[in-house]
Amino acid sequence: MFRWKKEYKKQGMKVEGGIESYSDQGPRWYHEVKRLKPAVQTTPTLQTIVDQVKVDILTPTQDVDNEAQLKEVSRSFVNIRQVPTREMYEYAVRASLGDAEAHVAKLAGKEAALFVTSGTMGNQLAIRSHLHQPPFSIVSDVRAHINVYEAGGAAMHSGAHSITVTPSNGHHLTLKDIEDKVVFGSDIHSAPTRLICLENTLNGTIFPQTDIIEISNFAHQNGILMHLDGARLWHVAAETKTPMSELCAPFDSVSLCFSKGLGAPVGTCLVGPKALIDKARWFRKAFGGGMRQTGILAGSVAYALTHSFPQLPRVHELAKRLQQGLEERGVGISYPAETCMVFYDPSTIGVEYWEIVERAAALPNPIILAGSRLVVHIQTTKEAVDDFLELVSTLKDEKMKAGFVPSSDRTLTNGVTKNVYAKAERPSPPNARL
Repeated sequence: MFRWKKEYKKQGMKVEGGIESYSDQGPRWYHEVKRLKPAVQTTPTLQTIVDQVKVDILTPTQDVDNEAQLKEVSRSFVNIRQVPTREMYEYAVRASLGDAEAHVAKLAGKEAALFVTSGTMGNQLAIRSHLHQPPFSIVSDVRAHINVYEAGGAAMHSGAHSITVTPSNGHHLTLKDIEDKVVFGSDIHSAPTRLICLENTLNGTIFPQTDIIEISNFAHQNGILMHLDGARLWHVAAETKTPMSELCAPFDSVSLCFSKGLGAPVGTCLVGPKALIDKARWFRKAFGGGMRQTGILAGSVAYALTHSFPQLPRVHELAKRLQQGLEERGVGISYPAETCMVFYDPSTIGVEYWEIVERAAALPNPIILAGSRLVVHIQTTKEAVDDFLELVSTLKDEKMKAGFVPSSDRTLTNGVTKNVYAKAERPSPPNARL
């Protein structure tokens, strides 16, 4: 911009111009100077701000949308797809805070309980509250949620070194697996083990209580604490008909989730001795996890414990029926349905995961899948299982007509040498990266 234009602008004026005509001496320029009108300043009113803040997230067809979502959830085999029911919400909105924490503590046979937002927070608060002055280490299954799916929280929040152990039997850790991994003594090159973290269920499989007790006795005899990620411990109680207090007894702390298997919208309780829970409450505040107006959440938890828990045996039977149907069609099983999950391998009938996912999504009544893990929950319908098995049969027939010979090897894999979590990804064309 020319200096004289800048000067006009500084004085609140606008310059307009252009080429008026041409001559031998070049273009003849003209310009016109106009004084700008000052902008009108208005003072915002309260109503203006109110209009900016308000929002309506309900759609004109909200009831229809909700029904569609419930139908979608009933045909989903992806983890954590269930949603709170209308009956749960109607119960929850009538509830005040109540004493959900005290009830869960009593149920687990512990002194106190702390309500937190998620299983991850429950586990991480337990680790942080148990451990004091580093260096220290924690021992867990190599497949454990604490090790794989919590964003390195043990190192981030507690400065803990993680020692991961692969189960030699391919199913669950035993004392023999753990004994050689635990670090004792005061060697300055090592981080002494202060905590053993187990998980029950893990990948839907049940950790035998006898092995848990052996590990717990060994740990406590050596001054090592025990924590259980019991996000799906409700499934163990329902399947084995064992009281929750008995399942929790070998542990110094347990994290119990209300959303995964029981269908509450949010929430986990960390249970343990009062001194530990008091410390965890402090850390919950420091982690930004303190909550107010939690009555509706406590009400949802109460409803889930009362109405969802009794449905778990039906869920387990449906998962076993799903596994049986897959086996009858020649599909490999990587992890059997001990509770609510089946890990399957369709390569034995010549089918890829992505083929099943895409064809399932294209059905008149779509089915939602993700990969090798099939999760059955309290809102999964028998029709969804039947439709899924029918789709598998169709795909198998197509592959056989195309010349594929099904594999006769249906041996269960043990999860040690093969990662049973497989994603459904369509392979890229060979020249896609050129």
